[in-house]
Amino acid sequence: MIGSDIPALIPATYIFFAILIPVVAFWNRKVVRHLSLLGSGIATFFSAWGFMNIIQTGETIRYAFGGWAPPIGIEFVYDGLAAFIVLVINTVAFLVLIHSKLISDREFPGKKMAFYAISMLLMLGFNGMVLTGDLFNLYVFLEISSLSSYALIGIGSKRAPFSAFRYLIIGTVGGSLYLLGVGFLYTVTGTLNIIDMHAMLPQVIGHSSVVAALILMLVGVGVKAALFPLHGWLPDSYTFASSTSSALIAPIGTKVAAYILLRIVLFLFGVELIDHQLPITTIIGIFAGIGILYGSVMAIAQSELKKMLAYSSVSQIGYIIMGISLANPFGFIGAVLHVLNHALMKALLFLVSGSLRLKEGHSLITKFNNSYRKKYPWTMAAFTTAAISMVGLPPLAGFFSKWYLALGTIENSNWILLAVILISSLLNAVYFFRILEKVYLNDPEAETSDETDVAERNEVSASMMFPMAVMAIGLLLVGIFNAYIVNVIFTMFPAGF
Repeated sequence: MIGSDIPALIPATYIFFAILIPVVAFWNRKVVRHLSLLGSGIATFFSAWGFMNIIQTGETIRYAFGGWAPPIGIEFVYDGLAAFIVLVINTVAFLVLIHSKLISDREFPGKKMAFYAISMLLMLGFNGMVLTGDLFNLYVFLEISSLSSYALIGIGSKRAPFSAFRYLIIGTVGGSLYLLGVGFLYTVTGTLNIIDMHAMLPQVIGHSSVVAALILMLVGVGVKAALFPLHGWLPDSYTFASSTSSALIAPIGTKVAAYILLRIVLFLFGVELIDHQLPITTIIGIFAGIGILYGSVMAIAQSELKKMLAYSSVSQIGYIIMGISLANPFGFIGAVLHVLNHALMKALLFLVSGSLRLKEGHSLITKFNNSYRKKYPWTMAAFTTAAISMVGLPPLAGFFSKWYLALGTIENSNWILLAVILISSLLNAVYFFRILEKVYLNDPEAETSDETDVAERNEVSASMMFPMAVMAIGLLLVGIFNAYIVNVIFTMFPAGF
């Protein structure tokens, strides 16, 4: 039955097209983008099919590779949370690749085959990290996604290779720390299967190797998630990569890493076991709060849109980590909902940035003016939708994830983190509304010959506008139907919640 094979079909699709693209490129390089769209489209279809099946039946699918049952064999676990995350990341990737045609012609014309093939490997790694039920297998997929990320970031401006190399150094350290932690856990428990290890940990939680493993794994994955202060690789990587690379990696990469943190803290160890040894949830909550404010302040200081969005990502990932640290149902809902919301918001914002770079040759905020509202009315409408959602104004999606996070802080009587949410929303308004002011309001100090009067509509093509429109409408629909989505998230709670 195909439904039971969904956990294997999704990554297998990406493997197939990662191999097919360079083979076909020997005969016809013009079709490589179409093949990547076909591959990501099929994976998105399987993701949607599997998610609907999970919603209707509530049954978790466990797929054992080679017929070897765990803990001896490796299995993929396709539960409600994994199905949700997989659907989000594959849908976003599909929309980004639709948008990429004209940008690829301009920003990396001689590297299309490599870009689209590596994009398939990137999504293979991300999907494998979400689906695997084996800690070492997770490391394998982590490295696949990391190596792909380094290559995609390197395809960009002149400073992109240096940014990619720095990310490679930092990311390798992070991956090594995670692997050391897995090794420590294996020496104590004798298993790598997450479900088996969860059952064994209560008996060995006080062992020094387990405590060391927990710290190493959290720091290692924290690097990949860009958790403050482990975020140093992120701003330049997102800024100097090609527009499509940034739009592909930024909304997905750190969210998958945050998902792994959620799995480790809430599903593998459990809050009670963790906090019995170390106040881990308090510690990561403190770093998340600092990261939210730091990223927001640094975003205000930027004059380039992509770099502003990069620092904004440091701030936004803090919201997800904050939800994990709250360790209560409201925090869990807020974290998972913000994975969806931020994936849509940040992908849309980077797509707008790429569109403006294509048309204007830059994305410098200092050069934005009120002619943009006439030249790019729909592009700027999409940007405005994402910006208002990022600030957290109803009825758009961003409001509701922040609302549940705020409820989580109130339930824990954590008034400091509640203040962080409120202050950061005001800071978000500062760095987004300054752009909206330039675009939609006339500058009283400008010359009398208003550029808007002579500007002609120069909107992007339909193939670029379509994914931006879908994401903008998606932000509105997620906000309107947030109650239904929250009810679905309720079914994903870890045991003991």
